[in-house]
Amino acid sequence: MSEPVVVDAMGGDHGPVETVAGAVAARRELGVPVLLVGRAGDIRAELDRHGAAAEIDVVHAEDVVPMTERGAGAVSSGTTSLTVGCDLVRHGAASAFVSAGSTGAVVSCAIRGIGRAAGVLRPALAIALPSVTGGATVLIDAGATSDPTPEMIAQFALLGVSYAQLVLGVADPSVGLLSIGSEPGKGNRLTRRAGELLPGLPLRFHGNVEGHDVLAGAVDVIVTDGFTGNVVLKNVEGSVRAALTLVARSGVAGAEDLREVARRYDPETHGGAALLGLSGTVVVAHGSSRAATIARACAVAHDLAEGGVATRFGDHLTAEPVR
Repeated sequence: MSEPVVVDAMGGDHGPVETVAGAVAARRELGVPVLLVGRAGDIRAELDRHGAAAEIDVVHAEDVVPMTERGAGAVSSGTTSLTVGCDLVRHGAASAFVSAGSTGAVVSCAIRGIGRAAGVLRPALAIALPSVTGGATVLIDAGATSDPTPEMIAQFALLGVSYAQLVLGVADPSVGLLSIGSEPGKGNRLTRRAGELLPGLPLRFHGNVEGHDVLAGAVDVIVTDGFTGNVVLKNVEGSVRAALTLVARSGVAGAEDLREVARRYDPETHGGAALLGLSGTVVVAHGSSRAATIARACAVAHDLAEGGVATRFGDHLTAEPVR
């Protein structure tokens, strides 16, 4: 059996109750080897409730990073579930790390504990959103870096292209830059400068795209800053829920059809976002994740690690520094 996926049992709004339940489900139902990190007494009490104490190992970490921590403070202690979990990946005791903790804290600890891949300026979160065409569009950055430079956004595009190729199997992904208009030159200073850099990179740049293109399948990769990307992601999830509620009340579609659409956009289905640009595999789940979402995040992390996706990104980055 491969090295386990280490799960931050204390992370998220519902840890360790839901995180432990999700790890147990990942182990029993999905066949994913898992390891739990956090306060050992609390974790073992939850494992006992599931009769899983003999199935899953626990690594003790005394401290917990609060969900209100934005980032820098998370790396000040080496005894948190985040720092210990990242250390396990760095030292080869785990194949990947899954956390539903504060995104900023996870990113900071992953950079410090696992490290950026060679040449990467800043990691970014990538998530594949189902499109109306039946395929998927990679949204990057979905929340890792709120205030990137234009050069970082340009590199996010390269990471997104790599993800579309390696994970989704798209041979020649097209890239759109999220802006307030499709015409060249539209957007704020950050977007305009990024739009000047993207045509010079080894990727198929479509040009600017707008918010209504996110689920339309207009491009294979949509690149933006982490602040905007996170707002877009949560808006998509909320809008889909609201639209399905209205359709259900109207009675124009069957319950099974509505459930299938809801399932495609439910965080439980995609598990979480892959943090790209690191020398190891990290998946960040929603802070509100329940057991089923944690289990799916473990499966995603396991598949990414088994495919060596993190280590293969370097081959897809441009050899020349982004200017």
